[in-house]
Amino acid sequence: MTDMMKKIFAVTPAGNLDVLFLIVRVAIAALMLVHGLPKLEMLLTERPLEFVNFLGMGPALSLALTVFAEVVCSIFILFGLGTRLAVIPLIVTMLVAVFYIHWKDAFIQQEMGLHYLLAYGILLVCGSGKYSADNLVFKKNQPRMQAAG
Repeated sequence: MTDMMKKIFAVTPAGNLDVLFLIVRVAIAALMLVHGLPKLEMLLTERPLEFVNFLGMGPALSLALTVFAEVVCSIFILFGLGTRLAVIPLIVTMLVAVFYIHWKDAFIQQEMGLHYLLAYGILLVCGSGKYSADNLVFKKNQPRMQAAG
């Protein structure tokens, strides 16, 4: 097998995964903020509100919860702070978007929400990675391993 083939089919070193988690976190947070910031503006300025009334909560509460997820939680994800907890409201928001709001729409209308769900699922399972506030906070509290002998 040639060196080129070995590089193509080699297992990805863990260090590259940490860079990948950083890229995914920053990108997905920035993309979601593009959706969330206009909703924040709507929440602060529009009266009466025109937003989905999910489970009878009323448009104001539905919008406030969506803004919390799309803006506040995205900022936490951007910095990698409490990432596994921050993705939970976003997962719920995307499930509502895909399976409630866009349920009867064409797949193309559901696709973006599914992409977000995929990214949030990866972050839920894998965490924020080495280049994150989570790592800075919890790395200091981890016991140091001592060499045997």
